[in-house]
Amino acid sequence: MNYKKLDEKDIAFLRDVCGEDRVILGKDIPEDFCHDEMEGQSAVPEVMVFVLNATEVSLILYYANQKQIPVTPRGQGTGLVGGAVPIYGGILMNLSKMNRILELDEENFTLTVEPGVLIMDIYDFVEAHDLYYPPNPGEKSASIGGNVATNAGGMSAVKYGVTRDYVRGLEIVTPEGDILEIGGKIAKNSSGYSLVQLVTGSEGTLAVITKIILRLLPKPKVQQSLLVPFQSLSEAIQTVPKIIKTKVIPRSIEFMTQDMLQSSEQYLGRRFPDHTGNAYLLLAFDGNSREEVEKDSDQLAELCLREGAIDAFIIDTDERNEAVWKPRSSYLEIIKASTTDMDECDVVVPISQIADYLEFARKIEEEVGFRVRSMGHAGDGNLHIYACRDNMDETVWKEKLDEFFTKMYTRAGEIGGKVSGEHGIGLAKRRYQRELEGEDVMRLMRRIKLAFDPNEILNPGKVI
Repeated sequence: MNYKKLDEKDIAFLRDVCGEDRVILGKDIPEDFCHDEMEGQSAVPEVMVFVLNATEVSLILYYANQKQIPVTPRGQGTGLVGGAVPIYGGILMNLSKMNRILELDEENFTLTVEPGVLIMDIYDFVEAHDLYYPPNPGEKSASIGGNVATNAGGMSAVKYGVTRDYVRGLEIVTPEGDILEIGGKIAKNSSGYSLVQLVTGSEGTLAVITKIILRLLPKPKVQQSLLVPFQSLSEAIQTVPKIIKTKVIPRSIEFMTQDMLQSSEQYLGRRFPDHTGNAYLLLAFDGNSREEVEKDSDQLAELCLREGAIDAFIIDTDERNEAVWKPRSSYLEIIKASTTDMDECDVVVPISQIADYLEFARKIEEEVGFRVRSMGHAGDGNLHIYACRDNMDETVWKEKLDEFFTKMYTRAGEIGGKVSGEHGIGLAKRRYQRELEGEDVMRLMRRIKLAFDPNEILNPGKVI
């Protein structure tokens, strides 16, 4: 792609739109803004601009489209696939200052926010009003705009679904500068193509999101967890489809391994409540009565014991809940701290294939020669498989890492899986997506991209 390099006139235009203090030239941009959390890919934009409203976004996109200047939207930069890395330079459009909660509509159960609002702030705000925003991604410091852009999942997807299920409406700005309202506060809509669903998960390649209408639920009154140790990971995972068949739907079904717990104890400085198992299922329940939650928990505890579980521990206090869930929610940081370098295979497979796929990962670990660790959302088949470099030579590491990803994603496709369960495609997974989806599907995706962005200025080099 042949994009225009910014000159003094372009910088002057951006300063006219945003003011001197919100335009940062490339040489002055902190390195943290040049990559995301995985840090495998890095690029310095020519300029970074902090936008405050849709009008500023519109003016900049219209100008950039006319001049053929690439624009990369960015929120908090917590992504893991290089989705906000400005690989073609140009303008890095930082939306983090668009961070206002605009409206709580308690009659329609909606919350209207700007894209820079943090997930943790949404949780705190709605809970104070006895309401609930169900998507539960691991990174609570992420922005809601980034969550919508990647269709983030998380630990509550078993019962409640993913971000896409809670986006009612959007204000978007097209690459040609048009400000559009799509969707709304309505609970159902069969009026033509679902542009809301299309933009959600498009990773900033189709439009810039400037306002979001989120669906809320009444806050569940009671929560409880169940910690279930097993002798082996295979036994634990093979129990999951049987849990689903009971029609009791936990909010979360996660799995953990003994080596994961040992690492967490070293990192967190606290002892895990149980060490009888080599693998664990961690189930969370919620509902509107203690009787309902306890009935569901007891039923699944009995099922797990029949399937060979060593025990089943009820977790019903804040202190015990923190002790069992903290290792799971902190595992990315735990893995990072344990090695010199790492990368992640975020993959989703049919639930029935989880055990076999994890066994395949174990065999690949032997072939590539570096440490591989796994954890994930057992209830929806979304697995996070981490490659750890440790002391491996850097050149060998890069060669083996490519071999690892190729084998893991190829195998996922063979058993009906996809290359991303919740982190998106970004820059890192484009090749693997093309290989799994095939040319016909990718051709259709490219046509959609060009319909929105004929000059390909918006987040180029990502997804497709």
